[in-house]
Amino acid sequence: MASTSEFSRTLSLLRKERGVSQRTAAGDLGISQALLSHYENGVREPGLSFVVKACDYYNVSADFILGRTLSREGSMLTSEEVLNAAEPGNILQGSVLATLQSKLLSGAVGVLFGLLGKLGDKAAINAAADYLGGGVYQLYRHLYRSAGANEDYFALDSDDCAMDVSDADRKLAEVRYAHALRDRAEKKEPFPDLSPDALAAAYPGRCQSMTQVLSTADARMNGLAEQ
Repeated sequence: MASTSEFSRTLSLLRKERGVSQRTAAGDLGISQALLSHYENGVREPGLSFVVKACDYYNVSADFILGRTLSREGSMLTSEEVLNAAEPGNILQGSVLATLQSKLLSGAVGVLFGLLGKLGDKAAINAAADYLGGGVYQLYRHLYRSAGANEDYFALDSDDCAMDVSDADRKLAEVRYAHALRDRAEKKEPFPDLSPDALAAAYPGRCQSMTQVLSTADARMNGLAEQ
């Protein structure tokens, strides 16, 4: 079986996406709530019969629930898809892991901006771009500095950069983003359907990237919160 942590995280995420309680899901799957809790928390590893039941219940493939693919239907990531994720003329000069992570994030960002585009809210779109762009800036500048390159390339002084100016910029962008969405909600303007089925229909393929990015980040931050 694939990583138990991947299976347990996916199992928990699927239940939450379906909007049912652990007790309800356990009853539908023919097991106790305590046992389902153990499966979702990685305390115990289920047998094949439960995996089959869970796949039928959540309408996903075994490869997906076991963390072997991002496609709920079960299609594996092909070598062609990996190559397409790399820049033309620069095929896999970095690691496969870096290429796959790039593909995941690219797909997730595509879904996010696709949804924001449906809102047509320029303030929210620009704030989201500022936030993500600031993150890329900060990570690239760390790489640039560590490589010993001349930081005169940047307008922002290296000392100011070290004083978390980039973090402040991203936080302000997040505030603008939240305000734009809150104003829209207060005006009772429509938002796109964010249900799993609607996202899968609107963004086939890329939706799985968003699911994986959200699941991984959620598990990582939940672990920090529980420390």
